[in-house]
Amino acid sequence: MPPDFDLLVIGGGINGTGIANVAAQSGLSVLLVEQNDLAAHTSSRSSKLIHGDLRDLERGALRQVREALAEREVLLSMAPHIVWPLSFVLPLAPDARPAWKVRAGLFIYDHLGPRKGLSGCQQIDLRRHSVGQCLRPTLTHGFSYADCWVDDARLVVLNAMQAEEYGASILPRTRLMSARREEGLWRVELLCADGSQRELCVRGLVNAAGPWAASLAGSVLGSDQENPAGVSWVKGSHIVVPRLYQGDHAYLLQNHDQRLIVVLPYGEFNLIGSAESPYAGEITELTVSHEDIEYLCAAVNRYFQQPLRVTDVVWSFAGVRTVKEDRAKELSTVARDYRLELDAPEGAAPLLSVYGGKMTTYRQLAKCVRAKLASYFPDMTALADPPPTLPGGSLPSHSMQNYLVDLCRRFPFIPVEHLCRMARRHGSRCEILLQGVRSLDDLGLYFGGGLYLREVRLFCADEWAAEAEDVLWRRSKCALTMSASQRLAFTRWWERDRLLRQGS
Repeated sequence: MPPDFDLLVIGGGINGTGIANVAAQSGLSVLLVEQNDLAAHTSSRSSKLIHGDLRDLERGALRQVREALAEREVLLSMAPHIVWPLSFVLPLAPDARPAWKVRAGLFIYDHLGPRKGLSGCQQIDLRRHSVGQCLRPTLTHGFSYADCWVDDARLVVLNAMQAEEYGASILPRTRLMSARREEGLWRVELLCADGSQRELCVRGLVNAAGPWAASLAGSVLGSDQENPAGVSWVKGSHIVVPRLYQGDHAYLLQNHDQRLIVVLPYGEFNLIGSAESPYAGEITELTVSHEDIEYLCAAVNRYFQQPLRVTDVVWSFAGVRTVKEDRAKELSTVARDYRLELDAPEGAAPLLSVYGGKMTTYRQLAKCVRAKLASYFPDMTALADPPPTLPGGSLPSHSMQNYLVDLCRRFPFIPVEHLCRMARRHGSRCEILLQGVRSLDDLGLYFGGGLYLREVRLFCADEWAAEAEDVLWRRSKCALTMSASQRLAFTRWWERDRLLRQGS
């Protein structure tokens, strides 16, 4: 029986879409299935950073840090619309790491990997510098350094879009029901979004189901990897609060328990995280606990003058990641490496399960998967070097700032803040979004928060948005700047529009 696809990738997070993208660029026929929306879980609930991770540096994981710093530069060039430099301020607290240790760590961080467009570490007098005005007066000195911010959910979607451009089929809201080896292939049964069932054959399976990877390998695929040694879950909790300070810089806070907390600019808000703790519950019931919120507020209040209260939190989210280290270790000592487990009895179709990983190094993980499967797919073509830009990343003059200026010149009738947000979401694909737009009315119905009907239609047509939540919280995050009544009105409009589309 001839295979329907070379490779079936299970999981629509950053690992799954990244693997599908690399595989499709290697000339394989690829199908990706995701039981929910793309980036519905861990990959949209991160700290939104592209970085080497100073915590990994402190743990001595130099290989991981060097790899991540190299990828930081690659992603800056691949997706300049959704990845951009971010300046961090690291205040020195009396009961935290000594200044010499911080200085040494940042010096190594600056020189361990490439740093073409990012500034190096500098010492700051917080009593005289503007970044110290919002901090407690007892904090007199600190350091600044640079890393990068990313729109995590959009990074996932853009990888799926690029994989599709290279011939992959992307099926969100499609569940793998069963899989069995048969005549050197995998025969799989899928439950599709419309309730129909589909059976097909593939040459290889990649299990990139994130927190579900271990149970999927065991229960659905019949592998002996149901409980891989050392794999456990860690929950990371984040909160979003009204602005604590003005400016586009971030703060890295050393908490009293040696954990690091980031305070990021997030539009009109600040994003604060993460509070990490072991987790063993249901992923679908994942919430941020009151204790997590109190922990993050207390950490911020040790540094900032403006008191942060639990009641100030306007939104919170939590994600689960898998780690391969010993459960007995402190979470602060766990490095975020990945683990690949190949199940391929002689002559049988391969199953490769992915555990762990992080946003910054998803491409390297995908390339390692490619290498692991190379003997099963000898006809794979070489990958381009440098890699192609992600959709929207090919900017005129290679400058996001210049492109924003040009958009504002060409579309003066669109509010600047709305136009900038569109450009940050779509990059040069704004040419598609705004094609033929001659007035604000051409954008269609305005829902609030900078969201217009024309963009909603693009999310549906090109980005697999199928529910109101997909648009509000993942494709755009406009929900944060919408009022509760606007979010409710949009959801009701969506349901009415769905009925109209189904009836047409």
